[in-house]
Amino acid sequence: MGSRSRGWDSVNKNYLSIDIGGTKIKSAVIDRSGNILTRGRMDTPKNLTEFLTGIETIVEDVQGSIRGIAVSTPGKVNPETGTISFGGALPFLDGVSLKQLLAKYQVPLAVTNDGKAAALAEWWLGNLKGIQNGAAITLGTGLGGGVIVEGKLIQGAHFQAGELSFLLNATKRSDAPENAEQPNNQGLTLQQLAGFSGSAVAMIRRSAQLLGLADLADGEAVFDAINQKEPQVWALFTAYCREIACVILNVQAVIDLERFVIGGGISAQAIVVEEIDRQYQQLLASLPILQQTLTKPDIQACKFQNDANLLGALYHFFLEHEMK
Repeated sequence: MGSRSRGWDSVNKNYLSIDIGGTKIKSAVIDRSGNILTRGRMDTPKNLTEFLTGIETIVEDVQGSIRGIAVSTPGKVNPETGTISFGGALPFLDGVSLKQLLAKYQVPLAVTNDGKAAALAEWWLGNLKGIQNGAAITLGTGLGGGVIVEGKLIQGAHFQAGELSFLLNATKRSDAPENAEQPNNQGLTLQQLAGFSGSAVAMIRRSAQLLGLADLADGEAVFDAINQKEPQVWALFTAYCREIACVILNVQAVIDLERFVIGGGISAQAIVVEEIDRQYQQLLASLPILQQTLTKPDIQACKFQNDANLLGALYHFFLEHEMK
């Protein structure tokens, strides 16, 4: 399409949502009710120049027919300025303000963190709908998250609420690779972060190694073995689910939520949420004071998988531009 922008007029009824991921950028035109009308997908560029060109191409393909732009991205996000800090898997996004860079298209734009987007999608149309106090946890390379308290998404004083990957474990996991960094008295190691011990990607890779698979990212084969409770991987899987249960218990002790929903690719496997819930109950049973004091939250799978960030980014747009 040409470079002319019609701006934000009443004729345009739909919205462009963009989900920036570490390997793919997904886009969709979505209506006000959350129905996805068209989809797009491209490989995530490896530098800022190519990234901006790709984003501009996505926008210009629908320019003149959208009411606004919603973006989900890794990294810490200041929603007021649209500025990304750190950038997660995409460090070249550090310091980038998407609101400034895309201002030339003359339509409202909202930017949010991907974990928060997942929580908003579930709160809008998914398994957190009607829940005043709840959280979404996404299981991927690390642990993403978003927390809803008293009917409002928590951003935090520094826009980093829900960064569950940075919860600490006191000791190194016993099943960590032999070449993993060893904890010492001089400082922390990556292995002591929940994002390391709770990495679904790392769990799949380690399981594939134990099974002797040629493809260490073959999650389907790994879960075939897990569902059969094959000894090579069952102990690793249950230990992984216990890590996630510990994260939930720690968050629950601080915030006291009604429901946690579990997302990420592996949450499509029913055994994941079942085992996390079982491990949580075992944690409570192992210490009577926990069972007596902490009310167990409901633990469910997320309703949305691959579309969660697209939908959640759009709902954040509504909160920022149309619900004030």
